Amino acid sequence: GIGDLRGIINRLDYLNDGDFSSGKSLGVTGLWLMPIMKSPSYHKYDVRDYKSVDPSYGTLDDFKELTEKADERGINIIIDLVLNHTSIYHEWFRNARDAVRDGNMDSPYLEYYTFVTQEEKIPGRTYYEFEGNLFYEGNFSDQMPELNMDSDLVRQEIISILEFWFDLGVSGFRLDATKYVYYNEHDKNVEFWNWFMTEVKKIKPDAYVVGETWSPDIQIATYYESFSNFDFGMAQSEGMIAMTANAVESVNSYVTYINQYRNLITSVREDAILQPFISNHDMNRAAGYLSVPDGRMQMAANLYIWSYGTPFLYYGEEIGMKGSRGTENTDANRRLAMLWGDKDNVENPAGSTYDSDRQTNGTVKSQLADENSIYNHYKKVILLREANPEIARGTYTPLEFNGYQNFGGFLSTYQNSTVGVFHNTGMSDVVIDLSLY
Repeated sequence: GIGDLRGIINRLDYLNDGDFSSGKSLGVTGLWLMPIMKSPSYHKYDVRDYKSVDPSYGTLDDFKELTEKADERGINIIIDLVLNHTSIYHEWFRNARDAVRDGNMDSPYLEYYTFVTQEEKIPGRTYYEFEGNLFYEGNFSDQMPELNMDSDLVRQEIISILEFWFDLGVSGFRLDATKYVYYNEHDKNVEFWNWFMTEVKKIKPDAYVVGETWSPDIQIATYYESFSNFDFGMAQSEGMIAMTANAVESVNSYVTYINQYRNLITSVREDAILQPFISNHDMNRAAGYLSVPDGRMQMAANLYIWSYGTPFLYYGEEIGMKGSRGTENTDANRRLAMLWGDKDNVENPAGSTYDSDRQTNGTVKSQLADENSIYNHYKKVILLREANPEIARGTYTPLEFNGYQNFGGFLSTYQNSTVGVFHNTGMSDVVIDLSLY
């Protein structure tokens, strides 16, 4: 009823049935699960127990089965790992509170969080009363006390958490709020995340880790020293993908941007890769500003899926789902239930108010047999990407088509094979003599 692990298991063939030639699945090779650990909230970004699955989602056995069945289909699973803070109901925080109340100021749990006195508060950060004369740092919420990453005890707990989830079959993690571990102290953050990645690689050398560093490109690049990061400069209505798909920016500008951004991050780490996306659970859904009937949403898919790196699709993007914060200003409207169209009974998150009548692009069921549907467009785009590994992995060579606003492209070379990718974001045919380039 809320979208649980058993539901994902039942829908795996929609993502990938293990046979690209069948043409029956979307062709997804990775799955990122937002927080699944025990938590008092619907969004689960305030973790109560790092080594658990919230009962509303299922059991650890369900999760193990999910990773095994996903692996059979060529799907790698990463999970959200929220290390910046815990829930106030986590046993570490409750033990710290009990220790202060009992006068046990030598309790190791007082080392787990950022506790300060009134005089020790750092300007610009948010604190809440704890016990006695102590306050705890909670820059996101009073329900989310910040962990003390200077503590060796906390770091040992993190290593134990990594071992636990890798043992259950995850391929890696999406790291939440990477720049808040030490609140906007970027050098200290990168130092911590370098330590973190060293421990990750000890356990699983081929682990896939992506960070949420929601900042301008130049700041994101700093964190590429540790791991790949979502490319926020490409996302949302004002990002390069949507601006190009809507013909506000030229294709030449987009190709140049990708090239410059790739050069930026590879200057930080040679093997760095892009992580392009249009929207996620914290953003308005892309079909609200990219028209499906006009082909703008389809063009956006072309632009970022046929690009260097590892693209992330937010579920429902491939059928043109809509959802925005609205006047109620709630992220629940951005996290609506998937529109399967087959009497699925999954409900929208608590607090969502988005009018379902405004979902005008159809359901999965209504689009399956329509060869011109956006769903089938996404399938073709993903299949072509899979068939041409040069696009995602190759050496990127931008081509400059002077005088063209709506036409542009690039070459990509991988293992002595080169492909050309060209986009036309206009409404008219364009004839190009490629021998001139």
